[in-house]
Amino acid sequence: EQLMVRLVLVSLIVALLLACSETGLEPKEGFIEVEGGKVWYQIVGSGNATPLLLLHGGPGATSHYLKPLEKVAVDRPVIFYDQLGAGRSPAPADSSLWTVERFVKELAQVRAALRLKEVHIHGHSWGSMLAMDYMLTEPEGVKSLIFASPALNISRWTADARELLKALPEETQAVIEHHEREGTTDTPEYQEAVMDYYGLYLSRSDPWSPHLLAAFEGFNTELYGYMWGPSEFTATGTLQEYNREPDLPNLDLPVLFTAGRYDEATPETVRHFQSLVPNAEIRIFENSAHVPMLDEPDAYAGAIRSFLNNAERSR
Repeated sequence: EQLMVRLVLVSLIVALLLACSETGLEPKEGFIEVEGGKVWYQIVGSGNATPLLLLHGGPGATSHYLKPLEKVAVDRPVIFYDQLGAGRSPAPADSSLWTVERFVKELAQVRAALRLKEVHIHGHSWGSMLAMDYMLTEPEGVKSLIFASPALNISRWTADARELLKALPEETQAVIEHHEREGTTDTPEYQEAVMDYYGLYLSRSDPWSPHLLAAFEGFNTELYGYMWGPSEFTATGTLQEYNREPDLPNLDLPVLFTAGRYDEATPETVRHFQSLVPNAEIRIFENSAHVPMLDEPDAYAGAIRSFLNNAERSR
């Protein structure tokens, strides 16, 4: 009987050791060669659950502002990376590389380099577009998707933004209209008006988180302007016709939508997207704008952990 107990204990220990090394991922950082250059990445945590891969916003922002999602690493590895030309990933000289298709390939190359056979994907803002177009390539092993403050239909995004602008003082609206009409959006006056908008709809924290400030410091404004435009509320770049609403009903995996109550990705629009995805969930953060991971870090990380754990239990 004692021998049987020992054998059971040994088998349990072996199972635990195997589980702990199942993902093969350990905390580290470095660079991955991708088409057009190299991208910086960091792995946080080393649990045995399926890793979470984070896609930051922009285009041209950095993953700095996603740092509170390190709290999710108590369960699983969490992988941050700066997309090519953003933050710690050097910018290529060739702007023809700024395409959704190349960023989708980059995501696949990051996943292959880190041997992420199974993965959860969290795409925030522009990252939701990248996640959606990656799913259109029918990749294997994606266990769930989180569309965080998504931008999945740009005509709808800009229509919402025009309504949100009405909350700004009339003189501020006039400044925005003038500089956009004259093509002088690089002036300090326009940039100040943009910051007024961001104070309402980007982050409700006062002062802003150091992580958000770090993301702005590493921001590639040339990339942002080329693909998006001069500001969050004006899309003039290559993404202005983007719309993946028709593809949402084809998603066949656990999906969570998140947004802040004061988000530029408005709760109404995000609920509309949710309604198009079979069995999708939604979580609205009542004291947040576009970055609930910074405005309500504990609540946000808790919601992500809960969703991922439930998605794995339901498999």
